[in-house]
Amino acid sequence: MQINVIFRHTDASTALKEYAEDKFSRVKKYMLEPITADVVLRVEKFRHIAEVAIDANGIRVNGVEETGDLYSAIDMVADKIEAQLKKQKDKMRDHKSPGDKGSVRSPEGLDEAVEDSGDRRVITREQQFAKPMDVEEAVMQLELSTGEFLVFTNSQSSQINVLYRRSDGHFGLIEPVQ
Repeated sequence: MQINVIFRHTDASTALKEYAEDKFSRVKKYMLEPITADVVLRVEKFRHIAEVAIDANGIRVNGVEETGDLYSAIDMVADKIEAQLKKQKDKMRDHKSPGDKGSVRSPEGLDEAVEDSGDRRVITREQQFAKPMDVEEAVMQLELSTGEFLVFTNSQSSQINVLYRRSDGHFGLIEPVQ
């Protein structure tokens, strides 16, 4: 997890920086890697403001708190961010498609139902952040993950590529041709 602490209109303090990094490092348990957190600590007259923007795999969470002390502002915005991430995680876990009525259907049965109706539609939709990396780094990322595929921007060709696990244990690479 990468945490960037930025001070505006105040002196940079290592104690405040370490405190903010400690508070926001606990959100790792709610999100998948890579996580980037930008923390802006600023002072305007008597107001101490903590702003946070967290990015992880296409999910962006923002929070702002304003108090009379930077430490309490960091505490309050950390609690706010953690609550947002818990809510997001619960939504993703409890999400059920409209067709689910408590019964579990096999994917084959679902495909047959779509073919019988005569029209095709998108069953699931997922957005992913295509991080720029080379093929070797993408292979390493996919080996470390539990996923079946990885969408990334090839740093040599600047095009979107897909790396996937094959049934024989090797990896396949899909590159667009123009």
